[in-house]
Amino acid sequence: MMIEAVLFDLDDTLLGNDVDTFVPRYFKLLGAFAAELLPAEQLIQALLTCTRITIQNVDRTRTNYEVFWEAFTERTGLNTAVAEPFFARFYEEVFPQLQAVTVVRPSARPLVQACLDAGFKVVVATNPLFPRAAIEQRLAWAGTPVTDFNFALVTTLENMHATKPHSLYYAEILQRIGCAPDKALMVGDSWANDITPAAALGMHTFWTPPSADPAPDANLLAGQGTLADLYARVQNGWLSAIE
Repeated sequence: MMIEAVLFDLDDTLLGNDVDTFVPRYFKLLGAFAAELLPAEQLIQALLTCTRITIQNVDRTRTNYEVFWEAFTERTGLNTAVAEPFFARFYEEVFPQLQAVTVVRPSARPLVQACLDAGFKVVVATNPLFPRAAIEQRLAWAGTPVTDFNFALVTTLENMHATKPHSLYYAEILQRIGCAPDKALMVGDSWANDITPAAALGMHTFWTPPSADPAPDANLLAGQGTLADLYARVQNGWLSAIE
């Protein structure tokens, strides 16, 4: 068996979640919730700036969490002892409202289960720019909660040292799960974030494009289609046939 691990992107792969709908709604809720700490406009600007800084980080000695919070406290003057529990409460009390703008993909749960049943390691390779609480909620919305599935790794703000689109992000995942690049398949909808950097490492890739657009470079792909297409392939033993 060539493939040992399957990595799944989360937003707009396992979970229907259009970023152009989700992010403005997320910022609106967060801005209103945090108004007692900072004016909404200042908060959102700080979040955007600090997210960019986190994406640029490739220092393997510092987690994304450390990079983000250092930048955030510098720009806002907020003490982490106050800000961190405040935002943790946002994710617990308010963030669940965002489930309404996401869409369940019926193939997600059986596909993940099929991969695990076949003996593959399964990784949730979502861009680790959100804290674990927010990512675990979105996994639950997708019908693939961490309580039901034995994921080899779920990448989060707290546990990773790089982000997409860096190949370093994928290298760290493979190192953590003990898998060579040519024995891993990355499944995702974003050509820039999911396909190009994974392929650059020598991983196999399956693209789930948002529309029926042709691939920018078909040579980078082991396959292309919907999540349902991939589920059908997995059921037919396709993963074991990838070379």
